[in-house]
Amino acid sequence: MAKVAFNTLGCKVNQYETESMMAQFDARGYETVAFTEQADVYIVNTCTVTNMADKKSRQMLSKAKKMNPTSLVVAVGCYVQAAADSLEKVENVDLLVGNTDKGRIVEVVESYLDDHVIPDVTDLTKYRTYDEMWLTHTSGHTRAHIKIQDGCDQFCTYCIIPFARGRIRSRSSVSILEEVKGLTEKGYKEIVLTGIHLASYGVQFENYLLIDLLEELDQIEGLERVRLGSLEPTLVSDTFVKRLGKLRTICDHFHLSMQSGDDAVLGAMNRKYSTQDYYDAVTRLRAHFPMCGITTDLIVGFPGESEAQFANTLAFLKRVGFSQIHVFKYSKRDGTKAAKMADQVDGNVKNDRSKRAVAEAEALSGEFGQKNDGRKVSVLIEERITGEQGDYMVGHTTNYLKVYLSLDDTLKINDMVEVQLGKPLLDGFYAKPLRG
Repeated sequence: MAKVAFNTLGCKVNQYETESMMAQFDARGYETVAFTEQADVYIVNTCTVTNMADKKSRQMLSKAKKMNPTSLVVAVGCYVQAAADSLEKVENVDLLVGNTDKGRIVEVVESYLDDHVIPDVTDLTKYRTYDEMWLTHTSGHTRAHIKIQDGCDQFCTYCIIPFARGRIRSRSSVSILEEVKGLTEKGYKEIVLTGIHLASYGVQFENYLLIDLLEELDQIEGLERVRLGSLEPTLVSDTFVKRLGKLRTICDHFHLSMQSGDDAVLGAMNRKYSTQDYYDAVTRLRAHFPMCGITTDLIVGFPGESEAQFANTLAFLKRVGFSQIHVFKYSKRDGTKAAKMADQVDGNVKNDRSKRAVAEAEALSGEFGQKNDGRKVSVLIEERITGEQGDYMVGHTTNYLKVYLSLDDTLKINDMVEVQLGKPLLDGFYAKPLRG
């Protein structure tokens, strides 16, 4: 039995696609082993979102060849799509596979091994086909990430993804519903919808958008939770939120892309909304989901960002009251407009702003935790861990609070448990199950 190993860099979409590729190899009779073990084939699902991501991708490809010099090392995905010419010169890489061929990865690998067939990397600039990939199971046993959309038409000035993933394409609802029903029948209780630009799902269809899909998913028997990946504030209209508020399965956790809390910086980034638009979207969500978790991404040190503009961002973070913020220091990506902009921010300044933003994010998370103190909520148990004070079962609430439960013989992974939240910790809560 041939052995195959995988390494995944980057986003949840990449993780979904890796699990689908694993399933393809498994169906063909390959044994999947850890990336640190000897394998016959190494698949590195690359990321190209920053120059550093490119570097990490090259490092993983080199590591694979060192572990087994006679192996087939395959670079797959976004870095290949964005820079195939430069990757062809990397001596540790045997085969390049673009994003459009992930759904037939075994066929591509075996054609290369048998006849040295090398597929072309498809030009995605005019590509409009959604490439089907499927999951029948995942490495976890409680929630499953489902890819429903690919590509992006936004062309933010810091982002290479429209060139690596192409223009927007949406998966058919029939295909999505079939996959979700299959996973639900196998016991998965939570589905997380992912995509490169999830808010654009369905725009090329006739009268069928993301909210229509959510309403159909809500009818699936046995499905208990649907969690949304990253959304754009421009999607969050009054009509969208009113329809969303009627769904039994939707999780009250919304990751709204922000990137900056200053309008001038948002304009330089080519984001399609203002801070007021963003705040209005949050207000609409909280009107229907009063205890919802609002999470976001923040880029500090974007070219030209002044201290005053950064101060505006810090003030906006407080105004919104996020439950969690992922803070990133701006990192150049060759091939983007932002990489060529004047007034690149000094690295020390970026480090300082990052520390200040992280401190504010932690304070806001603490405030959100205090608001949830004592609430009775449901928790989906996802794993068992060993902590400093013993063993715990760990899971999340619908609004994405992490919860620790003292080990109990009656608690099992994939249980949905009603609990009362105790005092908040730095990264979650201790809680007690409610019984009888």
